Amino acid sequence: MKLEGKVALVTGSSQGIGQAIAARLAQEGADIVIDYRSHREGAEETLAKVEATGRSGFIVKADLGVVSEVRQLIESSIQHFGKLDVLVNNAGIEKNADFGRYQKQIMTQCLMST
Repeated sequence: MKLEGKVALVTGSSQGIGQAIAARLAQEGADIVIDYRSHREGAEETLAKVEATGRSGFIVKADLGVVSEVRQLIESSIQHFGKLDVLVNNAGIEKNADFGRYQKQIMTQCLMST
């Protein structure tokens, strides 16, 4: 396994691409920090997929747009696993609106939250 003994933090790993990345990294031997903002059930699903590979997972709720929560995410991950080796910065937000109707604040939020 390519990532045996490594610990990977995958942001936004409670669904979609992030969940698939977390599962694949676990298949390659990594233990996984599962980050979510609002979809706890999806994070639990990701954990089940990680554990099905024989690897360990750790779920942390963190809004990456809030600096104190990012710090808590990193600190609790290192406290749990003892280290972090890989970061997959997958998290993002989606706003459904016509591009021409986006306000500067919404665009800034989308760009700063990823």
